[in-house]
Amino acid sequence: MSAPLVVSIPHRLGREEACRRLKTGLTKAATSVPVLKVDEERWEGDRMIFRVRAMGQVASGHVDVAEDHVTVEVTLPWLLQRFAEVAQAAIKSRGNLLLTKKG
Repeated sequence: MSAPLVVSIPHRLGREEACRRLKTGLTKAATSVPVLKVDEERWEGDRMIFRVRAMGQVASGHVDVAEDHVTVEVTLPWLLQRFAEVAQAAIKSRGNLLLTKKG
């Protein structure tokens, strides 16, 4: 098992607004990436637990929402490890967009 990929995304929304935005975020992100399918997305308080599938591989993790930042932790299967840097950049980019745009 590989070490999890961890991305921290700062925000100024407060916990409640960040959660509200993220509750629709994963499904929206998946629809814009044709190879990504959401298998599971469930919330336990301020933590979203998820499982996604890409290129026949399953990745799972969680998102913890704090007052001033969001931490995404995802464990990639060995076949997707070579894309870890790309995945990290994409998570940070999409997270920043979701947590900074007006709305």
